[in-house]
Amino acid sequence: MPAPRTVLLTGAAGGLGTLMRGLLPAYGYELRLIDLRPIDGEPDAIIADLGDREALREAVRGVDAIIHLAGISLESSFDKILKANIEGTYNLYEAAREEGVERIVFASSNHAVGFTPRPRGDDPLIPIDTPRRPDTFYGLSKSFGEDLAQFYWDKHGMETVSVRIGSCFPEPTSVRMLSVWMSPGDGARLFHAALTAEDVQHTVVYGSSANTRVWWDLSTARALGYEPQDDSEPYAEKLVAEQGELDPENPDHACLGGHFVTKPPIWPH
Repeated sequence: MPAPRTVLLTGAAGGLGTLMRGLLPAYGYELRLIDLRPIDGEPDAIIADLGDREALREAVRGVDAIIHLAGISLESSFDKILKANIEGTYNLYEAAREEGVERIVFASSNHAVGFTPRPRGDDPLIPIDTPRRPDTFYGLSKSFGEDLAQFYWDKHGMETVSVRIGSCFPEPTSVRMLSVWMSPGDGARLFHAALTAEDVQHTVVYGSSANTRVWWDLSTARALGYEPQDDSEPYAEKLVAEQGELDPENPDHACLGGHFVTKPPIWPH
């Protein structure tokens, strides 16, 4: 399908949002930015909370598509996750439905399947239809988001690509990240593919580069037209020398979610 012209980028002041602000315009997108906090150098950005339904309705009015990155991106209390990630995502989908937006790219997470054992040796790559096993309240909220996206497709015909993002940074910072890293350039390529692929209905994909040590089956992402060009392996020698290889006897290394599967949950105060 033709590339959408105007795209609402939620969470535009965050780490991933900042990277995409710099990369997506090269694909021809005009970005409308929204975040809870001001964005340096972006005086026209919309400053609003995901709980402000009227502000969200105004923000989505007239856009061709949405990339939804906003919300709490680390583990927090259930009450905070509920407000920002669960109710906030629902509010955005409702605003999009009311304004007739037909395509959303939803930033899901590998933490939606965090308790899935990681592949070892000759094990097959983790398929996209592996049962969800969230490792945190944060991962639970991403599972909700995927179900919400499916519901809005089945009920209202709104298409979503849910991207289970690994770690999108300029370079990997841990041995675990060698398997789940998505370079910023590949992130922009994947988002562009998710915005322009035809007949996605609700499609779930893993978001990583073509890493030598990749744990996930990227076939559903490639089916959208995604062609990753980067690999974490050039960073491996330095990281392994500093941190050692993943230890199969270390509980923090046993599952896709890393240490999030073993850390105590963060309870409300």
